[in-house]
Amino acid sequence: MSDHELRVSKIRNGTVIDHIRAGQALNVLAILGIDGSDGEEVSVGMNVPSDRMGRKDIVKVEGKELSQNEVDVLSLIAPDASINIIREYEVAEKHRLERPEYVVGILSCPNSNCISTEDEPVDSKFEVLSDGVRCEYCETIIRDDLAAHISVK
Repeated sequence: MSDHELRVSKIRNGTVIDHIRAGQALNVLAILGIDGSDGEEVSVGMNVPSDRMGRKDIVKVEGKELSQNEVDVLSLIAPDASINIIREYEVAEKHRLERPEYVVGILSCPNSNCISTEDEPVDSKFEVLSDGVRCEYCETIIRDDLAAHISVK
């Protein structure tokens, strides 16, 4: 290793999210609700070389294993990502993201008249499209900045 390389140390226990589309790492952190205020150890590599993708981002989070809800939302903005669960410095589980058909209770609808945004006991439900998501109740489509519509933490 030359003096010009930076090595990010292995994590003992936690999650490594690899093969994130270049420039999306900060959105991944936003979706996971990680802003550093809870003291998590987080390593972020942005625009690092990748044989498969040309350039990619990578996120390592010490002491956190992702929930299925988090994985589902992550698949919307980082569909090519892989998730490695690390235990005692070894990869214990490896997952490729699969886009679900629906995400429930995770995103908030931007339509203020939607029943899911009122005081009704209704969870939001979005159908996952190839280029975004569609609200099952009012049919509003969200294509951009999904991270801004995350309602679960």
